[in-house]
Amino acid sequence: MAAAPRDILGRDLMVAPFLAASTWDALDLTPTSSIDPAAKVDLRVVEGVDALRQALLLRLLTPLGSLSDLGHADYGSRLHELVGTEFTDASRLLARAFVLQAVRQERRVAQVLALTVDKQEASRPDSLRLNLLVRAVGAADPIALGLEVAG
Repeated sequence: MAAAPRDILGRDLMVAPFLAASTWDALDLTPTSSIDPAAKVDLRVVEGVDALRQALLLRLLTPLGSLSDLGHADYGSRLHELVGTEFTDASRLLARAFVLQAVRQERRVAQVLALTVDKQEASRPDSLRLNLLVRAVGAADPIALGLEVAG
């Protein structure tokens, strides 16, 4: 019997509510909500596909090498190097390379199906929008993730 995608893709503490974030340092553990102030509050979790989405978001937002002191020198991406640079063909290609380099290190991703890098807005020449579509190990449906990099 094959393992369910949730079993393969894992379970993690939620640090990116709604699977969205603007910077890596704005993320934090998310408690469950409780109407009763006297009730104990626990931490929320993400599972399966959402655990992988969060993992990819965190990996792309974390500057490569920033976790070296914790023994994870290869964790993260180089996308932060593009913050504040003008959107050009060269920066678009660099963004693609940085994303592919980071995603390649995620063991739960079997294949990158599509990656687009577009200018976010004409009025913001230093911002770009990434759209990533991957196939996860053990999952039938593709997983989509969007991310804006702005200066």
